[in-house]
Formats: sequence, C-alpha cells, structure tokens
Amino acid sequence: METRQWEHAGLTIEGCSLAGIQTSLTLPQYSIALDVANGLPHAISMNTFFISHGHMDHAAGIPYIISQKAMRAHKKPRFYMPESMLAPMEEIMHQWGRIEGHEYDYEFIGARLGEEYEIKKNIFMKPFPTIHRIPSFGYSLYRKFRKLRWDLAGSSTAEIATVRKEGEDPTEERDELLVSFTGDTQIEFLDQTPEVRKSKILILETTYLDKKKTIRSAKDWGHTHLEELLPRLNTISSEKIVLIHTSARYSWEEAQGLLHSLLPKNERERVMLFPRK
Repeated sequence: METRQWEHAGLTIEGCSLAGIQTSLTLPQYSIALDVANGLPHAISMNTFFISHGHMDHAAGIPYIISQKAMRAHKKPRFYMPESMLAPMEEIMHQWGRIEGHEYDYEFIGARLGEEYEIKKNIFMKPFPTIHRIPSFGYSLYRKFRKLRWDLAGSSTAEIATVRKEGEDPTEERDELLVSFTGDTQIEFLDQTPEVRKSKILILETTYLDKKKTIRSAKDWGHTHLEELLPRLNTISSEKIVLIHTSARYSWEEAQGLLHSLLPKNERERVMLFPRK
C-alpha cells in the first residue's frame, strides 16, 4: 500500500491507513509519527512516535523502525504509548537484541491523560481517551501563542499602552488545537473529550461505511460506523474531517462513492477520506 501526502492550512500529513493492514501517518514539519504500521519508510526519519494502541496494523513496526534508525545513526527515537504496552514492548526489544546480538538505544514512555509532551517550542502533543477493545489513546497537536486578553478586546492602542505602563501584560497565552488523531475507537470518545471537536483537522477512524457491517458490529470490534458520524457532524467545528482506517471491503472508488452519496451536500468538501490513490 503506497503512502500519500495531503495538505491543509499549512500542515502536511503523509502516510496510509487501511483497517487491519496498515495505519501510519506523519507530520513531517514536526517530525512526528502517529502509529507506525509495519515500519514504513516515510516514518523512519521521524523523531517522535505516538502509538495509539498495540494492534499490529498500528504498532508492529516499532522494532523495525528502531533498528533502521540505529543503522542510519539517527538520534535516539522516543515512543509514547499506553502504559499497558511498555513491559511487553521492552520484552520484545530484549528478545530482538538477543536474536541480533545488538543492544538498541530508544525510549518508551507511558502516555498519560492530562500530560503535555513538548515537541518543540510552543508545540506540544496531548493524549486523549479513546474507546477500543484494548487500552488506547488518541493524540492532539497544539500550538501555544499569545493574543490580546479577552477583557481588552476592542481597546485602542493608547489604552493597551496604558495597561503595559501599569506593569500588566495585555496578552494571554492560548492554545490552538491543530490536529487530532483518534487511532481505533468507538464514536463515543467524542462525548468524553468534546474539545477534540474543535481540532482544525480531525483525523477520525471510520471503519465501516454502509450496511455491509452494522453499527452493532462496529461497536463490538471497537470501531466507528459512518452512520454514527453523520448525525454528529453539526457538533464538530473542524475545518476538515479526515476519515481513516476504512475497511478493505471497500475499494477506493467504492468508498469515495459511498461517502459522496451518504454525506449531506454541505459536508462533501469538509469530510474526506485520507487519500489511497
């Protein structure tokens, strides 16, 4: 499966996603990978990796990426993941070290809700809870910036200057939610973390698109069905909603056709599939 590149609002996202086969997206300008599939080339040059959960189509490539980065003399990679993955992954790396006769340098970190993980100055990643069959997280990318305080909105330049002379800062720090990535999840994660709905770009797992699989079946496997998303679209303010992890039951052409026929006309530009072709 070839990786594809997509851009919006100055953000570039590269990768691929097909349910049960491969999911790995990168944000090259921040050197971030969101899941690693089976260790695809586009992710190897990233510095920081955020793993949503331990299913192999999302995480099997962790050892391979560590190995490839060692061969290329990259700096030590850092992997954030649910804490339940830490001990098993350490054991996997221990056994690979025994097989290969080599000790790898890497860092595994248990992601925790409420924590902010700095990527670079004023850019940080924050985990949010998702609902899957095993412990899982989504991740949101934020940008910190300063803006005129709410209470000074509409003030003149002279009034703002007076505030500064009085020793007060007329600005305040705010967070802009750039991208949220869900990994695999049931739709109800939106109720647990409503701020995700404000992401400029929401990358949302939507495995099933039509009646080939029921909503009940989607829930049983910890996934989202398009029929569940449709009535919630008006509660999501994202500029773009990018659907990933569609079932391999749908060809690219069939998936595109279903999306076009099922989406309201006013949502056809905003809601899209991450490119496969």
